[in-house]
Amino acid sequence: MIIEMSNVSWERGDQTIINNINWSVHNKEHWCLLGLNGSGKTTLLNLINGYIWPTTGNINVLGHTFGEYDLRILRKSIGWVSTSMQQRLHGSERALPIVLSGKHATIGIYDSYDAADWSRAEALMETFGCSSLKNRTYDTLSQGERQRVLIARALMNDPKLLILDEPCTGLDLFAREQLLQMISSIASEESAPTLIYVTHHIEEILPCFKNALLLKQGEVYGADRTDYLFTSQRMSGFFDVPVQIEVKDERYWLTVKGDEWNK
Repeated sequence: MIIEMSNVSWERGDQTIINNINWSVHNKEHWCLLGLNGSGKTTLLNLINGYIWPTTGNINVLGHTFGEYDLRILRKSIGWVSTSMQQRLHGSERALPIVLSGKHATIGIYDSYDAADWSRAEALMETFGCSSLKNRTYDTLSQGERQRVLIARALMNDPKLLILDEPCTGLDLFAREQLLQMISSIASEESAPTLIYVTHHIEEILPCFKNALLLKQGEVYGADRTDYLFTSQRMSGFFDVPVQIEVKDERYWLTVKGDEWNK
């Protein structure tokens, strides 16, 4: 079992942000996590990574129950690519050391690394087409280049779980499709980690994400096969607006019906 959440809730003051979440992710099951802004996606990720603690309920990640294991060690087995990670990085840091720092899940280089570590970091940058960036500082990289570097960093320690938190934010159409192709390639590898892809854009969801968790106002609206959930009827209920879902080239495309978006 990669993730097991049982009756998990999280409250901030008198407000319930996450309410009674039950969710299980098995090894090699790739999931997409879909929800609108404010649905609780970021809170759920912070719970999975142990950055916040559930108010009620139990969480088990990679076979370790929270409260019985050092979460600092656990995080080394979780790759996480997110906007919040970008904000924590130092703009003057060069790309190659950023990738290397993924081995110990640190911001910056504080540990010792051997020649094999440096070689792996360079090989990952080569794999993701960004080896030419290794001596560039982070603040000179485009958004698409930054995401490539962060994915390479996330894979530096051969994680068992890779969380991609809205990785296409800020990318133009062509950069988005290049990044999605890269993610598809990662998922197709025999040694691929279990992937969790977080988004509020249905068209980003690739065929490899055969399972979907729909999060709405802090609660699970649905957790099932993607092809079962992603129908016009079910997604209209999820969004509270009539929508049309079409499948083209194994991707889902959403259209809001009529003038409903104006109401």
